[in-house]
Amino acid sequence: MKNDVTLHTREYGGLLEIPEKKALLWLAPRTPRWINSDHLTLLGLFSMVMAGTAYWAASRNKYFLILAVASLALNWLGDSLDGTLARFRNCQRPRYGYYVDHVIDLFGTTTLLGGLALSGYISHLIALALLAAFALVEAEVFLATHVHQIFRLSCFHVGPTELRIVLSIGTLYLLYNPLIDIEGREFLLFDAGGVIAIVGLVSAFMFSAIRNACALYQAEPIKH
Repeated sequence: MKNDVTLHTREYGGLLEIPEKKALLWLAPRTPRWINSDHLTLLGLFSMVMAGTAYWAASRNKYFLILAVASLALNWLGDSLDGTLARFRNCQRPRYGYYVDHVIDLFGTTTLLGGLALSGYISHLIALALLAAFALVEAEVFLATHVHQIFRLSCFHVGPTELRIVLSIGTLYLLYNPLIDIEGREFLLFDAGGVIAIVGLVSAFMFSAIRNACALYQAEPIKH
């Protein structure tokens, strides 16, 4: 439900921005009239909860990981198409869309990482640290959007779509082997991936915070 064009400018900047935009613009006019942006928003929420549940169920049967990947695909559809559909039909609700969309993102990500933590494929501490890093980045994005009126969906050309794809590839690899060998020692694949993701998120937070603070300092210098 990212239909906030009247509140601020949206900047995506992800590696898959062009093909994703083409796909969404192709889907919007072909979406049945009885489906509206609220239905797609609910699909995004439901699918993220399903992904977290599937990861938890995979602790008993690894083939639930396939359901997790399918749920991530549905989450992309609901989360990405809702705003495009609203703009295509000229029925944007800027404040409602912005608020609800991000509340759902926070809840959905918490559910997803909670399911992963219960799956046994990632350590509880790393899952918690990953959630904290995500919340840190989200908070900075919200603040930056408020002061700059620019909503940046990605950093270092990596956005939600790219992250879903990386997570899906890693999830499918778990069917083959949940472990990874690093210099003769075995670690959980998602522990290693989680540490990399945490470093990436914290780096994105620091980069964006410094960039935005410098821009604001130049716009509002100290008056002597």
